[in-house]
Amino acid sequence: MGRTLFDKVWNKHVLHGNEGEPQLLYIDLHLIHEVTPPQAFEGLRIQNRSLRRPDLTFATLDHNVPTIDIFNIKDEIANKQITTLQKNAKDFGVHIFDMGSDEQGIVHMVGPETGLTQPGKTIVCGDSHTATHGAFGAIAFGIGTSEVEHVFATQTLWQTKPKNLKIDINGKLPTGVYAKDIILYLINQYGVDFDTGYALEFTGETIKSLSMEARMTICNMAIEAGAKYGMMQPDKTTFEYVKGRPYATNFDQSIDWWQTLYSDEDAYFDKVIELDVSNLEPQETWGTNPEMGVNFSSPLPEIKDSNDERAYNYMGLKPGQKAEDIELGYVFLGSCTNARLSDLVEASHIVKGNKVHPNITAIVVPGSRTVKKEAEALGLDVIFKEAGFEWREPGCSMCLGMNPDQVPEGVHCASTSNRNFEGRQGKGARTHLVSPAMAVAAAINGKFVDVIKVVV
Repeated sequence: MGRTLFDKVWNKHVLHGNEGEPQLLYIDLHLIHEVTPPQAFEGLRIQNRSLRRPDLTFATLDHNVPTIDIFNIKDEIANKQITTLQKNAKDFGVHIFDMGSDEQGIVHMVGPETGLTQPGKTIVCGDSHTATHGAFGAIAFGIGTSEVEHVFATQTLWQTKPKNLKIDINGKLPTGVYAKDIILYLINQYGVDFDTGYALEFTGETIKSLSMEARMTICNMAIEAGAKYGMMQPDKTTFEYVKGRPYATNFDQSIDWWQTLYSDEDAYFDKVIELDVSNLEPQETWGTNPEMGVNFSSPLPEIKDSNDERAYNYMGLKPGQKAEDIELGYVFLGSCTNARLSDLVEASHIVKGNKVHPNITAIVVPGSRTVKKEAEALGLDVIFKEAGFEWREPGCSMCLGMNPDQVPEGVHCASTSNRNFEGRQGKGARTHLVSPAMAVAAAINGKFVDVIKVVV
């Protein structure tokens, strides 16, 4: 029997153990940010241990970074976490993409942009959206603090191999519908736990037609469906993206192996889901988890259980309302899901020549210093600022309430981020997950609109 893409990468990294039992995996790349590693570093100090492979460990600052004045960190806890990572990186010989540096940004954008993220690697990070890197054909997953310390000390990790789930996606996306809509629709249809215990492989002609940036958006939210891993076959699009990046100096030596990273025709998948996106509509969430979403044209659903009732009460909404009935106050274009250059370019086409609605506070936060510089070279900052958007410094920003960028209590926010949990964007904040196009169209109109009509 043939092997899946996941099988091939997994098996190559097994150092010890039998299938069906915990196996010891070698880790090729360990990415860290300021939030999860402090205790792990302290554990090394207590045991008088060094970092096993500092050359395979890379740090960046993202979660706590202010996006107006990055060096003016007023929160004591945030400042402590940032300065602690800076010290630990120096003490343990870890390369850090430091505050204000050319490469600093959200960890899941820095890896691909620098060429650290490559096909066939095992990649870990103390962050749940590490599956983003699976878009390159890597096994990438989030880990906890104790696991961070284990990788620090040994460059290995014990894991139990999951089952395989193929999500075969075909059809041409309608104009105005994007990768974000694909993953939101899947989660809405199948739930936030439909792929728990599986490694996902996204396949099909639709996936093959997507840019690397769009592929990363889909893999980024695999965790929101319950999966630890989301992967895509590396192909010409992948190789062209990686080639020439600063840390991809092994390209010529690796390309032959990378080209073998695909699921064999007779590979066995424990489960298969098929999706035709030809008639897919723009998506938006109404509730307090990514499963609670609807097509733009559909009314908000009836209450089916206590979770729905709680969500409606928290969001201040009622069944039967339409997306355009929601009174928005904030729009956020950013996060590791949708703050890449292509996201900003697509959004700028809608924004150009228009003005932000007077009832809306709209901010744009490029996901990395690289994206910010590239966007400014194209004049995108001017387009957004002339329209009334705030143009910020790179960081996680309003994706989560760990920095000054927060949505006021009770205010509805159209957000390009990945989570709409209670309080995710600030105490009492009401988050609606959408594509970048949907977000900026809402900023201009003061409410959600059918972005298909706007883009066409």
